[in-house]
Amino acid sequence: MNKIDWEEVARRIDARTLPIIYMHDVHRYYIVGDIVVKALDGVSVKIYKGDFTAIMGPSGSGKSTLMNLVGCLDTPTSGKILIDGEDTRGLNETELAYIRNRKIGFVFQQFNLLGKINALENVMTPLLYCGGISLRERRERAEQALEKVGLADRMKHLPNELSGGQKQRVAIARALVTRPSIILADEPTGALDTKTGEQIMELFYSLNSEGNTIVVVTHNDEIGNACPNQIRIRDGKREA
Repeated sequence: MNKIDWEEVARRIDARTLPIIYMHDVHRYYIVGDIVVKALDGVSVKIYKGDFTAIMGPSGSGKSTLMNLVGCLDTPTSGKILIDGEDTRGLNETELAYIRNRKIGFVFQQFNLLGKINALENVMTPLLYCGGISLRERRERAEQALEKVGLADRMKHLPNELSGGQKQRVAIARALVTRPSIILADEPTGALDTKTGEQIMELFYSLNSEGNTIVVVTHNDEIGNACPNQIRIRDGKREA
């Protein structure tokens, strides 16, 4: 009878229960002249795989700083951040870019689409930086992502031929195409009318029901309160 390696069993259990986003006592300070601005002041966060979480707070609260840290667009002054089990402390820009490209799908308020290429080509773009993916596979994955967000009939349209809601759906498809661990959406309904914004949130709910981890950054209480989980930031601190 083989001896059970209980340490290995414990490691496997820990791997299943480890938060996909883990922040412990994170600080982010900026020096402005002679003043130290405490954008984040000792924030701790745990978000698990499959969660749908809103990061909420008014302008200047620190939620955008928190988003930039989760997205590996910035590094903390101090504290610990793990993204999908990987400690980001001490990583260089190339290593952080790898996490951004492989583990995080970004959705921005202003869509950030390339105006001179069509929807399909926009969605294919992130795969150029993954390496080892053929043109045929890039096209197939982009087509699948656009079909998932309901834009199978708009693949060849340029961004200026799409409505605001359609542009945001293209942006969501682009976020999905690399099959990331986390979808990070920054004010995804901020540039949309109320009805279209509700449709975009319905799409996020659908994606979450399929197992995607969704993090929405918003100052809109109606949007945030509709999410199953909320993290509220004010004056650089997490509210209880």
